[in-house]
Parts: sequence; C-alpha cells; structure tokens
Amino acid sequence: MNPPLRIALIGAGNMGQQHYRHLKHLTEATLCAVADPGPQAPAMAAEWGVAYFADHRQMLEQTRPDAVIVANPNNQHVRTALDCLAAGVPVLLEKPVGVNLDEARELVAAVKRSGVPVLVGHHRRHNPLIVRAHELVKEGALGRLTLVTALFQLRKPDQYFETAWRREAGAGMLLTNLIHDLDLLRHLCGEVHSVQAITDRAVRGFANEDSAAILLQFDGGALGSLTGSDAVAAPWSWELNSGENPAYPRQADQPCYLLAGTAGALSIPQLKRWHYRVDQLDAGWHEPLLAVDEPFTPDEALRLQLQHFVRVARREVEPLVSAADAARTLALVEAIREAAASGRATAPAQIEA
Repeated sequence: MNPPLRIALIGAGNMGQQHYRHLKHLTEATLCAVADPGPQAPAMAAEWGVAYFADHRQMLEQTRPDAVIVANPNNQHVRTALDCLAAGVPVLLEKPVGVNLDEARELVAAVKRSGVPVLVGHHRRHNPLIVRAHELVKEGALGRLTLVTALFQLRKPDQYFETAWRREAGAGMLLTNLIHDLDLLRHLCGEVHSVQAITDRAVRGFANEDSAAILLQFDGGALGSLTGSDAVAAPWSWELNSGENPAYPRQADQPCYLLAGTAGALSIPQLKRWHYRVDQLDAGWHEPLLAVDEPFTPDEALRLQLQHFVRVARREVEPLVSAADAARTLALVEAIREAAASGRATAPAQIEA
C-alpha cells in the first residue's frame, strides 16, 4: 500500500481553505506545508500542524513535497506552476489556467517538456451529475445535439465588490464565473467553432462586465447561447441550482443548462431527460413527451478531484483537465472578449497539446 501523498498548499485563501477541508479527510494524501505571504497564513499553518513558508520556492526546496495545490491569485498561477514543474513536482492548478493565452501556452509547453503532470481545477467536471450528463450525450441518448441553452443569472451583493480587484478590468464575471460554464459546455458539447457576443457594464459601471449575451457554434453543428449577469435577482445558475456548494441557497427546481437533440432533451442539474416513446417513429408536437429522471450518486466534486489528483501525481492516470484542455477554455473566453469588442464572429485560438 502506498504511503499518503505529501501535498503542499500554495495559497491559503478561500479556495486553498476549501481544498484543505477535503484534504484533511483523505487517507491517500496529507498536507505537509503551506506557502502564502499573506498575514493570515502563518496562523493557519500552525492550526493545521504543518510547516509555513512565505515563499513557495523556499518551500519547494526545503519541504520537497510529492505534489502541490496552487490556489494563489490568478495572475500568479502560471509563474507558480512553472516553479513547481522546474522542481519536478506535480500540480493541481486552480482555474483559470492563466490570465492570457501567451502564458497558458508557456505552461502547456513546460508540461510537455518536463513530463510533470498538471491537473487544472475545473472541478465541476468531476461532479457525478456532470459525469452522467456527459455519458448520456456521448451515448447518443439525445440524438444529434442541436441546441444548447446555458444560464448564469444571479445577484452578487455589494459587499462582494469591496475587494478592489473585483471591480477592475480582467476580473469580471466572464473570467471569474462564466469560464466554469464555458468549460462545461466544451466538455459536454464539444469544441466551439465560433462565437458572437455582447457584454455590458451599465448596472454597476465598473471596469468589467456585469452582463453578457453569448452565441456559440459548436464544431459538431449544435448552436448554443449563454446569457449571464451577476447583477440580477434571478435563480438560474450552477451555484444556485446544483447544490454543489452549501454556501449558496439552493433553487433545486430550476435548470441552468438545457441540451436538446433530435431524439431527446436534458435539463441540468436535475438530469431530467425528455423523449418520445420508442415506438413513435414520427412523433412531434402533438404527442406527449415522456420524462425520465436519470439516476446518479451525488458526491462532492472537490473531494473527487483531489482523489483524482493523487492518482495523476502518481502517474496512474492522465489528468481529466490538462493544461492544454484548460487553455482551450481560456481561448474561448478570449474569443468572446474579442467578439464583444469587435462586433464580429470570432473563432477561438488553436491550442496544441
């Protein structure tokens, strides 16, 4: 039996603390150190009973962990991950993989050159309901996927924006929130051929967007829409509908994704599948649709992601979300920004593995 994997945590903020809450219950891994220059980090490391470092490079040299979780600010993700790869240490890198495609490509190249694995933390892909939805689409349960509707519509309180960087350009809803939805749409529906978009910041007037309307054309021919706002009193979003994070009051009866194909449709997160009777070969709008609740076993996505990361770090499996895969989601975000600025349909940049 393998000894527990010694994992260090770089970044002890909100996401770092969430990772620790799951990590402390794993038998296959243990926390060995915390690196974070913030004033709250030494006390956290002491409470958790592990070594503390202000500088992650010093931690890598002195502690020599088996693996690292990188959960520091977005603009430090790639630089920190590159330090870990140089030390030969596998990385679970929080999303986004980077803040621009140049640095994301640099990370992809470093992974290929070093052979050290990186798993990017698009944790929703590990949620069992998404695993089942992915199976249904790939098995052809919906027939030819034709239309996709995605919603992120909720209201962030004013207190959320008291942190200065959340009001600044580059830190808006698109990169912070909709990147999750776009990653799941890529995962469920395939790569995106082109996008059109309109964004607006009229509600709050900050430097970043508070509303967006996005059209997507997928390589497989499906058409999709993603409408988002963090300034509306509405119940439609993964946060409010899935129940994944208990910090949000759940609106369990409301969907955030609707997938429709020639043989059926699927609402997510309910996993309710709609279809006609199999003996109705030419059924249409005069016949009733049947509804089936697809079974799945709920589980915590962050914990499942950590367990997957242990296997990735031990080179037992390939990452579910590689650096190149996550970079393609970032390329889609950048294409949306370009489309909104130019008013023209835009294709995401190509990312080679």
